[in-house]
Amino acid sequence: MKKIAFLIVITFVSFQVDANTTEAIHVEVKGSGEPILLIPGFTVPGSIWNPLVENLKNRYECHIITLAGFDNKAPIEFPWLPKVNQSIEDYINNNNLEHLTVIGHSLGGTIATWLASRDNTKVSKIIVVDGLPAAGALMIPNFNPDNLVYNSPYNNQQLAMDKSEFEHMATTMSKNMSTNEQAQEKIKQWIVKADRKTYVYGYTDYLKLDMRDDLNKITIPVTIIAATNPYGKAMVTQTYKSQYSNLKEYNLIFAEDAAHFIMLDKPKWFIEQINEILSLQE
Repeated sequence: MKKIAFLIVITFVSFQVDANTTEAIHVEVKGSGEPILLIPGFTVPGSIWNPLVENLKNRYECHIITLAGFDNKAPIEFPWLPKVNQSIEDYINNNNLEHLTVIGHSLGGTIATWLASRDNTKVSKIIVVDGLPAAGALMIPNFNPDNLVYNSPYNNQQLAMDKSEFEHMATTMSKNMSTNEQAQEKIKQWIVKADRKTYVYGYTDYLKLDMRDDLNKITIPVTIIAATNPYGKAMVTQTYKSQYSNLKEYNLIFAEDAAHFIMLDKPKWFIEQINEILSLQE
């Protein structure tokens, strides 16, 4: 009986260790040369960078990230985003990624600014693809990060949605994120496939993150590629100037007639822009 009890305890401890060590990020490395870290947006797999990586891998060592809870990756305990951020910073330090370029889309771009603002950062330049330092401030009137909590009516409603309701929501959202119908279907499937709690609570973490006051700590080159659809160039310009007002210097490039997923709407143009940015800053 004691032996059985002992085995039960060992099994329980092993399960607990496995549950607590689930990875916050999953990284695939391709190519050789100076390192580039590629961070996708919310719900998006690292494979979104594949066309760009194919173009870069003969000159750069590409570290392609997929975040926990997305693309069939196991979810982690909450708070989600602080664990993701710390895991990316640890990955950079543990792998001694010197003279590092970080390319981030949407949430990935926000994380890029977080990495660039850190003390003793190893990041040498960042490219932000349609990402803001404080998405919550744009979306929520009288924005106060402290007011955003997991247990809210909106979050509870999303958690309670059945499969068809959630899929309908994802379909509607995807149509605003790309001008390409095939890309819209991809985006929808990424949302639907996401771990539901990570989708709901992770997005709360995303909206809570406000990097605006820390932008003045960034001293490395920053390039921002901004989509003009659906709001138009004038409104987009105003939004970016307002959100990035504390950043001393940056280069703002507009992706004309592209929506949020610029790399899917204008793939050839996007790769050309990245190559040009990298060549100017080598």
